[in-house]
Amino acid sequence: MQCPRCQQDNPPQAKFCLECGNRLVLTCAQCSTELPAGAKFCLECGQPVGAGPAAPSRFMAPEAYTPKHLAEKI
Repeated sequence: MQCPRCQQDNPPQAKFCLECGNRLVLTCAQCSTELPAGAKFCLECGQPVGAGPAAPSRFMAPEAYTPKHLAEKI
C-alpha cells in the first residue's frame, strides 16, 4: 500500500507507513467505512474503492438551486 502522505511503498500488511509513520487505513470515500486491505468495493455502500464520493446529479430539482425570493415571484 502506498502512503498518501509521503508516497512510500509499504507492505500490504503494514498498518503504519515505514517512512513517515502515517496510519495506513483504507477507507471508503463515500461513507468513510474502514476497509480491509485489497478491497475493491466498500462493504457498506458498494462504492468502488479509489473512486471519489458519488457526484450530485447534474439535473437537480429546481427547488434545490432557485433562490427563495425568485421562486416566490414565479
